[in-house]
Amino acid sequence: MHRIYDLPGGAASGISDSKLPDMQAGWEQGITNTLASLSGLNLCYESVGMHASLLGFCMESMVLGDDILGQVMRLVRGIDVTEDTTSIEVMKEICLGGAGHYLGSNQTLQLMQTEYVYPVVGNRMSPKEWVEAGKPMLIDSEK
Repeated sequence: MHRIYDLPGGAASGISDSKLPDMQAGWEQGITNTLASLSGLNLCYESVGMHASLLGFCMESMVLGDDILGQVMRLVRGIDVTEDTTSIEVMKEICLGGAGHYLGSNQTLQLMQTEYVYPVVGNRMSPKEWVEAGKPMLIDSEK
């Protein structure tokens, strides 16, 4: 109804039953925020930071939740299907007469800059780099 009447439509969406910012909290917040947002809600409150079914709150979860909400907002934006984004000509050029991969393509770089959501605190190190850095955990991050 909120969309019909152009009103805010919201729900609590990222509450976790987990007591800590752990794996359970991550998947509960990720899934519930994604489902709420893709259903068309335009106001998702208590989307990050809330634990133990609203009995607890964690500042670290708010920081970690920023990456979750960035991914959710990218999903809500949807996928543009145009002649440029389907890349048929680029595929022909690269696969039939080029290097056979897209890593050197200008279009690949442009799409990575506009379509990919780079996490703010999420760890994107290789396993080797992660071990060499002392196996940092997100909850211990000082970013």
